[in-house]
Amino acid sequence: MIVVRAPLRISFVGGGTDLPDFYRRYTGRVLSTTVDKYIYVVVNKTPLIPKISARYKISETVDRPDQLQHTRIKAALLDLKLKKGIEIASFGDLPAKTGLGSSSSFSVALLMALNALQGKKIKSFEAAESSCRLEIDLVGEPIGKQDQYAATFGGINIFEFKRDDSVNIIPVYLDYKIRLEFENHLLVFFTGITRDASSVLKEQKVNINKKMFTLKQMADSVFEFKTLLESGNFKEMGKMLHQGWLRKKSLASKISSGFIDQLYKAGINNGAWGGKIHGAGGGGCISFLTPVDKKNAIRQAVKKVAKSHKLSGFKEVPIRFVQSGAEIIFNSER
Repeated sequence: MIVVRAPLRISFVGGGTDLPDFYRRYTGRVLSTTVDKYIYVVVNKTPLIPKISARYKISETVDRPDQLQHTRIKAALLDLKLKKGIEIASFGDLPAKTGLGSSSSFSVALLMALNALQGKKIKSFEAAESSCRLEIDLVGEPIGKQDQYAATFGGINIFEFKRDDSVNIIPVYLDYKIRLEFENHLLVFFTGITRDASSVLKEQKVNINKKMFTLKQMADSVFEFKTLLESGNFKEMGKMLHQGWLRKKSLASKISSGFIDQLYKAGINNGAWGGKIHGAGGGGCISFLTPVDKKNAIRQAVKKVAKSHKLSGFKEVPIRFVQSGAEIIFNSER
């Protein structure tokens, strides 16, 4: 049996510039951090049971990988030529489709586990790139590359996406007091709405030519945000998040909604410096960068909006930053 865990991530600036249709024309950049919420993948050999079993939100047992409904598991097994006698299960600290990169964290953990099952230890760049290949090339998802790299490498990083499809990783090293203060100035909420990122990203992809200037601004803002972060200037960082959110909303019609706008307005009106919806938009998690003494007022205000929309799944998500990326935490095959 092999158990792999991969962290979720929070992206602050540059999201959307990791799409190939953009970065093949202009360097994309994203600044993100991994957090203490994980996807776990368990892979187990079942030599006496010549089947393929997959357990996630549903359970599947089939004779061949191509009969599976789960697109990522099916594509990975076919690509690695694993045909039978295997059981795969996944678990998460948060629901799927929250905008924190859970699908890519799953893909990274899955490929690390399946390679380990075959006696192969893949290095970090290979794990990230093979996960990108799985999701973008084999499954055909209209997504970018930031989530796979964040889940693999862990920590606070700038990822630069080059025209030749290479990725440059620039770690952001913070004084531990600034890192703790950064965590303390953040509020993260799960809206209770899950969404499929594909429809939002497909529209965003179509709009890239029209939105090149906006996307360039988003990519170019990353190093300014890094400088502010290293000096602990959280108020100015919040203002940058606000500007980034306004730019992001302009990229596609489904990134925001009336409810999300109400949530965001409630946070800003009660003292938040800025914030954003995570992932492609349309639901998932929303976060605010806020003065510490305003956090309770913001909590109450956004919860009131959620209650008015009868969203029973709305909740605050406590987070801490983590340095480690995807890792094998148990391997009985050694």
